[in-house]
Amino acid sequence: MQRQAYGSFHDGDLDKAERLCSGILQHRPDDFDALHLLGMLHFQRRRMVEALRFLAAALKANPDSSDTMSNLGLALHTVGRYEEAVLWYRHALQLAPDHPEILYNLGNSSLELGRLPEALSSYDAALAREPGHAGALVNKGNTLLRLNEPGEALSSYDAALAVMPGHSQILTNRGHALRRLGRPVEALADFRAALAAAPEFAEAHFEAAMTHLLLGDFDAGWQAYEWRWKTGAFAQRRRSFPAPLWQGGEPVSGKTVLLHAEQGFGDTIQFIRYAPLLALQGANVVCEVQAELQPLLSQFEGVKVIASGEPLPAFDLHCPLLSLPRAFKTQVGTIPAAVPYLVAPAERQARWRHRLPAGRPRAGFVWSGSSIHKSDSSRSIALSRLAALFEDPPLQCFSLQTELRSADSEVLRDLPKLIHLGGEIGDFTDTAAIISLLDIVVSVDTAVAHLAGALGKPVVILLPYAADFRWMRDREDTPWYPAAKLLRQPAPGDWDSVIARLGDELRRLGQGGA
Repeated sequence: MQRQAYGSFHDGDLDKAERLCSGILQHRPDDFDALHLLGMLHFQRRRMVEALRFLAAALKANPDSSDTMSNLGLALHTVGRYEEAVLWYRHALQLAPDHPEILYNLGNSSLELGRLPEALSSYDAALAREPGHAGALVNKGNTLLRLNEPGEALSSYDAALAVMPGHSQILTNRGHALRRLGRPVEALADFRAALAAAPEFAEAHFEAAMTHLLLGDFDAGWQAYEWRWKTGAFAQRRRSFPAPLWQGGEPVSGKTVLLHAEQGFGDTIQFIRYAPLLALQGANVVCEVQAELQPLLSQFEGVKVIASGEPLPAFDLHCPLLSLPRAFKTQVGTIPAAVPYLVAPAERQARWRHRLPAGRPRAGFVWSGSSIHKSDSSRSIALSRLAALFEDPPLQCFSLQTELRSADSEVLRDLPKLIHLGGEIGDFTDTAAIISLLDIVVSVDTAVAHLAGALGKPVVILLPYAADFRWMRDREDTPWYPAAKLLRQPAPGDWDSVIARLGDELRRLGQGGA
């Protein structure tokens, strides 16, 4: 009966295999093979509670089965219990230290946990045993990208394509690496090849969208950007409303239009500029934004701004914020960029004025974004690399950093001329008030850079070599924020050149320059 159960399982007749295994367990409740097979059967059917229960029972029946340990780890990984998955993979490797699939799975759970060096080590170990393991080659490339090593990632994707030529996901990943290397035209060729193999592959369309936007091709870029909703990263964020999506063609006069935030704080600040334009067309505009931004953004005439989670009023049409450039048929030369379009409340400015003494020009600094952001390794800078700027600065320097990493805290203690305000900032309205009292803001690519731009404040934005699509290429200005100056890495990872140029900018301002 056991042999029949395995045969049915491998033939895909899962119902028969389940009946046979259940029959075995009626007579032998601790039968290891039946328990293990039932666990894998439920795993295939995505019945994860049952899969975990039967795999745990199988392991109790045979505590020395590395396959069962590994499969239990796989089931735990699938339900998001990555720490436990890692433990079981490590137990399995004690019994089967050279097993490439277990090493690969260990790498995957480590990658999900953000333990990038551990993930890379696991993939390398798997590839040492099985050099043609396509999954390990692809995920090694993914890990290298997160470690800001796009060149090495490209080599790993090339090796994966040698094993699986024409694979749409690998081609898309390779194109992403090329985009990160500042080679967008080659990246587009990979995305086209991926779409030739799989025309409905959303991730390739989305990557192509960002590349078109990077190159200034807004027609193709904003159109393809709508594919984001079919990617794994965005599908769960998609809002389902009875009211139709406003795509720009339908008159809005007298209608209520709901605009809704969909991504980060900076995205909301950047694209809420379109809300007043809809109001000018006669629409009753309701804009749902993150609660942290709602007080600051509730200042547009004709626009009601509500916090996410509050009850929505009735509305006739809706539009996500980052679909508005497409709806307005925005081109590079028609970006609505009249600044300031945000103003800090006078009473909040008064509250902060005493913390920023008069005298020399004042500069605010943000050197890192969220530590959990997928691009953190490429966009954030360790404070230690900037420390020389604050030893004898030509301006009064203030830290606007609200998330302070432990290493940066230690450095900050030794920089008395960099006054830390971040711990006193309660919300974005506080940040806006402080920025309004400064002469210049210096920020990496975070929400504060957008906030300074929206307030019309001179802002120097420090960008990695292959910056986000919105900053385009080969320019030191941006049509989104007229008062911004972009300082870009001349090569991947080269912050030293950026910091040297920043020092020149600060000295010029300290001497009264523009």
